[in-house]
Amino acid sequence: MSIHKLICPSCGSNHIVKNGTIHNKKQKYQCQNCQRQFVENSQRDYISNETKELIDKLLLEKISLAGIIRVTGVSEKWLQNYVNKKYAQVLRSIKCTKKKTGKLTIQCDEMWSFVGNKNNKQWLWLAIDIETCIIVGFYLGERGEKGALGLWNSLPGVYRQCAVCYTDFWSAYELVFPDSRHKSVGKETGLTAYIERLNNTLRQRISRLVRKTLSCTKKLENHLGAIWYFINHDNEAIASL
Repeated sequence: MSIHKLICPSCGSNHIVKNGTIHNKKQKYQCQNCQRQFVENSQRDYISNETKELIDKLLLEKISLAGIIRVTGVSEKWLQNYVNKKYAQVLRSIKCTKKKTGKLTIQCDEMWSFVGNKNNKQWLWLAIDIETCIIVGFYLGERGEKGALGLWNSLPGVYRQCAVCYTDFWSAYELVFPDSRHKSVGKETGLTAYIERLNNTLRQRISRLVRKTLSCTKKLENHLGAIWYFINHDNEAIASL
């Protein structure tokens, strides 16, 4: 039996039927047009698109989820669900403009982080094109040979084929990177300055990467998603200049 006095909050239809009750025994209704379920005179606050856009921006700054809650007024449960969904949908591959084969130079480095507690170390392996400052490689994992291989495999094919790769003296690079195009150098040479600056930027912009932080990640998937979210945004911002 239709409830004609009610209007669907989604599509405006008045083809409404009763559909059980919620946890406090309040009557629940369902729209026969769009299948939206709702209660009459709901006290639930709906989050505006403007607030969601603000949250998307705040996730790119060194601010905890608790801080975002204080700024926007959303609930902890809603924000955590929103962040979980957003990070799960983040593109997890490098998008960079097509490069011609030829002289390319990248700088690579690894950076320590953790998930849950400091015994669960997760190393960020990063590579940056020094001409464009685009991040062209990223891998999260252990610090040994497997991590270096993950970084190498994350590089677009043209970089694996042509690029000269500058790194520090960490032995894992020598086990994976081709000898003819791998150069180990010290910080004093300045030949890893771009990647070291990137490491500093990441620690300044992503709160979960700060060495001493209350914003540590409890889920590896969110840790990875937060980093990829920043990398994609940073690369898009540079490419648009």
